[in-house]
Amino acid sequence: MDVESFSNIEEEFLARVRVQVWCTFSTVDRANRPYSRIMHPFWERNVGWVFTHRDSHKSKHLAVNNNVSLSYIRDDVQKPTYIDCLAMWVEDSAERSRVWDMVSGTPEPVGFDPTNDFETPTNENFGLLKLVPRKITLVTFPAESYDLGNVVWRGT
Repeated sequence: MDVESFSNIEEEFLARVRVQVWCTFSTVDRANRPYSRIMHPFWERNVGWVFTHRDSHKSKHLAVNNNVSLSYIRDDVQKPTYIDCLAMWVEDSAERSRVWDMVSGTPEPVGFDPTNDFETPTNENFGLLKLVPRKITLVTFPAESYDLGNVVWRGT
């Protein structure tokens, strides 16, 4: 079932990603093959934030194709969440500091302390990725029908 507004799924979406926390994060490598790893995005409504190293494989993949796909699943395997996004580097220092403070100021397991990896938001290897969803799918099964079991919001 398609929904027009993110507000129609916001509560359920945030509840799921705040419990599931870790997801598979898939990119396409430079040979056009899928590549998945485990990541911990932080969600601010319908915008995801990823702290990562600027010299990672992920960076090389995103330089060629900035489409990413995320899959969340944890204790309740009957409620997976799928998110297809565009990933964009954030260079603005004020925004990088704002997100750093928001993530580090949020209690674990949703928030985390980034200082172990990057020390400060001005660290030259600190990369901040902004995830802008094209599509979020909340699956619940069993359901009365496929349509009722797949709630889909499409971003811009």
